[in-house]
Amino acid sequence: MKAERPKHKLPFNNKTLWIMAVIGLVIFLYVQVFPLTSTDGLQQEPPGKIISKDKAIQAADQFAQTTLGLDHIDTGVKPLVTYQSNSEFYGYLSKKNLLSTYNNKYEKRFPYDTYRVSFSNPASFIKQLDVDIHMTTGDVVGFEAVQLYSRKDREVMLDQNRAVALQTLQQLEGNLSLTDKQNKAIPFLEALGYRAQELDLVSGQNDLGLTYRVNKYTIGDSHAELRFQFEYGQVSSLESAFSVPQSHVDYVNKQTRLANWLYFGGYTLLSFVLGILAIIYSARTRPYASFGRGIFLTILYFAVNIFSVFNLMPVLQSQNMSKGTFTILLVVQFLFTLMVTASIYFSLVGGDGLWRKQGINMWMRANEPGYGSHVLNSMIRGYAWALILLGAQSIIFVLLEGTIHSWSTTDATQSTYNMVYPWLFPLVAWTAGIGEEAVYRLFGIPMLKKIFRSTWIASLISSLIWAFGHTLYPIYPVFSRPIELAFIGLLFSFIFLRSGYITVLFAHVIFDSVLMGLSLMIMGDIGNILIGVVYILLPAAVGSLIYVFKRRKPGSPALVLED
Repeated sequence: MKAERPKHKLPFNNKTLWIMAVIGLVIFLYVQVFPLTSTDGLQQEPPGKIISKDKAIQAADQFAQTTLGLDHIDTGVKPLVTYQSNSEFYGYLSKKNLLSTYNNKYEKRFPYDTYRVSFSNPASFIKQLDVDIHMTTGDVVGFEAVQLYSRKDREVMLDQNRAVALQTLQQLEGNLSLTDKQNKAIPFLEALGYRAQELDLVSGQNDLGLTYRVNKYTIGDSHAELRFQFEYGQVSSLESAFSVPQSHVDYVNKQTRLANWLYFGGYTLLSFVLGILAIIYSARTRPYASFGRGIFLTILYFAVNIFSVFNLMPVLQSQNMSKGTFTILLVVQFLFTLMVTASIYFSLVGGDGLWRKQGINMWMRANEPGYGSHVLNSMIRGYAWALILLGAQSIIFVLLEGTIHSWSTTDATQSTYNMVYPWLFPLVAWTAGIGEEAVYRLFGIPMLKKIFRSTWIASLISSLIWAFGHTLYPIYPVFSRPIELAFIGLLFSFIFLRSGYITVLFAHVIFDSVLMGLSLMIMGDIGNILIGVVYILLPAAVGSLIYVFKRRKPGSPALVLED
């Protein structure tokens, strides 16, 4: 049976679609874009005020010389500079709607976002020196000179066996008295601009380290603290941070456990099952599908994902893993990406086969008449649908915030500030569009429909599986994201069922390109802004080039705007 491509009402002369697109754009700008110039968080600062990483290195080097007494640090290797964020504290402020107050009163002295400059072996007795730099003022706000144990090492030791760890760490401190610790902390307090009358001593004689509380620096149930650690009788670290209420920490930990269950049980496991079924049905629908289809898309998906791992190399390097552990991690990531790529390939083949077996052409082939016009129209329609999706997402955000009081926090591991080439980050939008629409729409809907006998139920279940894959994002309560993306997924399903795979691919890519391009723009400078615009326009260029290329082939039909 010859597969027929469904007819669609598209794109320029569909007034309803474009009216909805304009409304979606206005809502998106009002809810998500305009607030970036005045809302809370790092992006609140004028972009031009963010210092460069080179200036952060200079500030850290000067601090090491003048305050730590180290000679000019020149290890032959450029220091690693990473963006760090106090996610727990930022989340507490976000949940309690205290960000604006905090930024106005305390952020200059106690930033939750910093550059961390890491020097390896800056001296014979120091394994690593980390200096935390305020991202806009360039001031030093903390440091850690690791001789034996880092702060993370100490936390792990105390969790495993507190009694033994206390004894070991007290001996490591050099059995300093409380007065000794206070005297040794004075030069560092002065270097950071603190006076004795500002501080209240919190630590007791037998406590590890030394903690001061800063007078009148209180917000909600949180208090500003200066925390010192000691090794071999000397100050080894200073951390400037607000305390986080234990109730908030417990809440986040509970939510994180739930997110893990939803991710691994609701997303990973069920996506694996879909992957196995895709292999089976690729074989069973062999007369209707082609194993030559989707090869370019899967290669593109694999290449961009592998590059994305290396683009986040600063984050991996900041974990201070051994070379062996680091190598194993990269190998595991490579194999995982390869497995996911294979799943996407078979979803493309099997999904196409399932639809064509029913006589429906949901993914037009390049050698079919009118392919160039179809791609161009799909791209144009994709922009309209992407704007509608952005508006719908904005409305969902407002409703979730007003009903279940959803809130979010920072994630330094995904920040463009931690990428080797942040300007390439929006390429990930293409992997999302290619892979997710192949697995959860092109293959997922017909496969689940065979089981549940309902297109609606199949669309809902595939959307939920896809939504559960986003529960590890720092958005709370964790079911906020599944609720949002279940609706977005149903809209993607509607677009797919109405207009086919190429249209929903473009809609998804444009949707993500706008959001990721925006993340570049808020980094500031004209270069990032222009690159963000380029990525938003890139799908238009791709669709137009495919149309032009196909038009040049002999016998290709003239452009027809579908309606």
